[in-house]
Amino acid sequence: MTFSVQILLLCLMSVSACWAGCVEVESETEAVSGKSFKINCISCKKRGETVATTFTEWFFRGKEDSDYTLIFQYVNQVATIYDERFIDRVAWSGTNHTNDLQDLSITITNVTFNHSGDYKCAINRTLHFEAHEFLTNVTKYVHLSVVEKANRDIASIVSEIMMYVLIVFLTIWLVAEMIYCYKKIAAAGEEAAPENASDYLAITSESKENCPVVQVEE
Repeated sequence: MTFSVQILLLCLMSVSACWAGCVEVESETEAVSGKSFKINCISCKKRGETVATTFTEWFFRGKEDSDYTLIFQYVNQVATIYDERFIDRVAWSGTNHTNDLQDLSITITNVTFNHSGDYKCAINRTLHFEAHEFLTNVTKYVHLSVVEKANRDIASIVSEIMMYVLIVFLTIWLVAEMIYCYKKIAAAGEEAAPENASDYLAITSESKENCPVVQVEE
């Protein structure tokens, strides 16, 4: 294996390691009626190399509810729905094929206005060490509002405006560069033309001087 191939493999391994990292992204809080909506619940381990077993329970409190109600549970890679309001409407969107869960998100399909309210994601994680086990509990809350039509947030509007401003600026800069280069090339061509003419005249004069003189006999 050549040295360059080894370097390439090392870079790919480094990139893969970066991609495998865990980032706790906050959930969006506005869903559109009739659409699907993912409620994020991400809980990263402080030490990724530690083996853990995790399960989660989701609770919901509507506008008319006085307390939270268990609606969904994910244990040992098995999802269970407990609330009739969410039957055939809640799907698991978290980590798959493992009990070491860090992404515990769910997706609500065909959202209705009855799904507005407060959601609680209860995370129960057991860390397995050589000599003992350690139980940790983390709870995350999401307040969900359901609207008839999606409202664009200020960040997306500002980013779109900045994109168009950048496109206009780059277009103007490109045109200016093209004009500058064209003028520079034209000026260089004009300077080269007299020099070529002078060189031609000098060569012609020199040729005449080197020509043999033919004397005509009388």
